[in-house]
Amino acid sequence: MQNDEVIWHIIRHKHCSFMAKTTTQNFCRNQYNVTGLCNRSSCPLANSRYATILEHDGILYLYMKTIERAHMPNKLWERVKLPRNYEKALETIDKHLQFWPKFLVHKNKQRLTKLTQYLIRRRKLALKVREKIMTMPTKQKKREARREAKAEIAAVLDKAIEKELLQRIKSGTYGDIYNYPVKEYEKVLEMEELEAADDADEDAAEKDEVEYVEADIDELEDMEDFESTPWNDEDMENENAAGETDEDDAEMVSDDETHTKRLRKDSGVDSKKAQAGDGKRKIKRKSRVHVEVEYEGDAEGQKQTVQLRDGLPKSGLSN
Repeated sequence: MQNDEVIWHIIRHKHCSFMAKTTTQNFCRNQYNVTGLCNRSSCPLANSRYATILEHDGILYLYMKTIERAHMPNKLWERVKLPRNYEKALETIDKHLQFWPKFLVHKNKQRLTKLTQYLIRRRKLALKVREKIMTMPTKQKKREARREAKAEIAAVLDKAIEKELLQRIKSGTYGDIYNYPVKEYEKVLEMEELEAADDADEDAAEKDEVEYVEADIDELEDMEDFESTPWNDEDMENENAAGETDEDDAEMVSDDETHTKRLRKDSGVDSKKAQAGDGKRKIKRKSRVHVEVEYEGDAEGQKQTVQLRDGLPKSGLSN
């Protein structure tokens, strides 16, 4: 038979694993304690009839313990889910703790108020964006720095080996003996093949480039006007007559040219001499001098003009 007074005497005066002693007051670390204080009325172990409120994943539950289930530890606590509405949760507590001690009813309502305020503050903080501080051990930082330095040195060394190998292969220093790192040589060959392929692609792209240019708007309008104009029989006859006249003119010009060519062949005058003669004629034409002479004796007044051509005067009268 369970006796609450015996249990409390042992807990208070001998030992309790949930007790936290301080200089001013003793506290209880048991999760079912409704107040968190270590005293007779608040101890969940020394009270066979006890009630409290707990929170799991943002949901509040009412836990109740009775003496009738003391012999079944797996069914010792009865759990009731409380609604999110504060007023409805208070009504649920009053309903299930109707004939319980007033002290437990009051303390459970206080605990419900505190937990409700805590959940509201937690939701508000979750909406705010805050920086998350992460700790980084110094040993891990030093280890990563050493690895980065070694990786950089190895990368620089590999590049230097590749460049030197490429220069020696191009200069032919090895000749027929190829006793050098195989991996670096394969990398160099792959690089050369890629460069050659890129050059070939560029050449093919330059050769096969085809550009399409837009036509002028004026030309398109002229073509549309030309296609839209109707052709009558009179227009066709006028066009044919104009074509015949153009052909006749072309035949006349060709006959004149053949006639002049024959004359030049018969006379034996070269083109150079003809050009020289034309130049002399131009000079002589420039050297003409006109002289006007007036005679006062006549009433009407006569003028005598003298032209000097090739050094010989030629006289004439002009009124």
